[in-house]
Amino acid sequence: MRGVDVSIFNENVDWRALKAAGIDFAICRTGYGKSGFDENFQHNVEEAHKAGLICGAYHYSYALTPSDAAAEAAFCKGIIERAGILLELPVWFSMSDADEYKKRHFFEFTRAHVTNICKAFLDNIKPLNCGVFANLSWLEEYIDWQSLGCEIWSAQWNTEDNFKGRMWQYTNALTIGGQTFNGNILYEAGEQAVLGQSTTTQAQAQPAAPQSTSSLIQNILAAHSKDEAPAAAPAQPATPKPQAANSPSAQINSILSNLKPKADATKAADAQPSADDKIRNILANARNKK
Repeated sequence: MRGVDVSIFNENVDWRALKAAGIDFAICRTGYGKSGFDENFQHNVEEAHKAGLICGAYHYSYALTPSDAAAEAAFCKGIIERAGILLELPVWFSMSDADEYKKRHFFEFTRAHVTNICKAFLDNIKPLNCGVFANLSWLEEYIDWQSLGCEIWSAQWNTEDNFKGRMWQYTNALTIGGQTFNGNILYEAGEQAVLGQSTTTQAQAQPAAPQSTSSLIQNILAAHSKDEAPAAAPAQPATPKPQAANSPSAQINSILSNLKPKADATKAADAQPSADDKIRNILANARNKK
C-alpha cells in the first residue's frame, strides 16, 4: 500500500488528488514534544477519511530521558482522544534528531538510553497500538528494536529498502498535484523481511520440498513390501482406506493416470498392466537412463 505522512507544513492538501493518484493511507502528525500540538491533525484525519484513505498518526519526540518520553506519550494520547477520530493504523513514535535539539542538549546517544526512551513511550501510550519510526542509521546504531516488540517504520530515501519493517519512508519528494510529500510503502502481512523481520510478524512455516517422482515411487513400493505377508486362507478382502488427497500414493496414482493412454473401449480390462507393473517399469526406465 502507498501512503504519505503529513503535518501542518503540508498546507491545503488535496486529498482527492492523492486518492486518485493511488495513495491508500496517511500518517498524520499529532504534535511534538510534551506540548507542541499540530493544529491540522484532526482536520487531516477527517479529510483523508472522506477521500477514502485510512489513517495512522505520528508524534515527533524531543525526549531527553525516559520520563520525558512518558510525558510525551500522555500528551499524544490526549490529542487523539480529544479529536475523537478512528485510527486504522498505529501511532508512531518518531525518534530522530533532525534539528539537532538532542545534540544541543547533551543527549546520551547510546543504544541502551535511546531504546529505554522508546520503551517508555510505548508503555505509556497503551492501550493505543504504537510503533517506532526512525531512519535506518538510528535503527542500526541506537535502537534495539528487536527488544521493543513493536512494529517498525524505517526511513531510507532510496530505491531499495534495506530494513523492511512494517513501513518504509522511501522519499521526501513525492509530487502529486503540484504538492510534495514524504512517500511511504506499507507492507502487507508476511512481506516483512529484515535486515529485519518485524518482531510482531510470526514466521510462516515453510512447506517441505516436494519429493521427486522416483522418490515417491520408491516410498510407495517400500511401504507396499512391508505390508505384504503370505496368508493361507485370507478372509474377505478388507475395504481399502481412501487415500489422503496429498499423500504420496495419491500423487503417484495421479501421475500414472495422466501418463497412461486412454483405454480403447474394445480392449478387455485384463489386458491393461497393473499399477505395480507400471511403477516397476517407470523405475526400470529411470535406472536405465542414469
